[in-house]
Amino acid sequence: MTRYLISFDDGAMNFPEEDLPEVAEASLKVVGKARDAGVWVFGGGLQTQRASVVSTDGTVADGPYPETKAVLGGFAIIDVPSRENALEWAAELAAACRCAQEVREIMPDPTD
Repeated sequence: MTRYLISFDDGAMNFPEEDLPEVAEASLKVVGKARDAGVWVFGGGLQTQRASVVSTDGTVADGPYPETKAVLGGFAIIDVPSRENALEWAAELAAACRCAQEVREIMPDPTD
């Protein structure tokens, strides 16, 4: 099996605030379905905030970098047999969250 990161940009969920409970419920249903299917690894939404960037020398600066156009708003990590399966889960999450999802394969851990 291969792990995939499914994510969306902060601000991509641009529905009316009063729809949030409905969107949260729909999203949690997909998470529950993924858990039941045994593919859910971990995920969550991220607080809207400026990130901290830690340099190789340990210096801490406010981030993201000024040229950054988008920041991560939420993510899910799933473990599925194929990219096609990952895209199917991303489609379910996109419908539930009402925003597009990005899908990226996570490189295998060489110690596994």
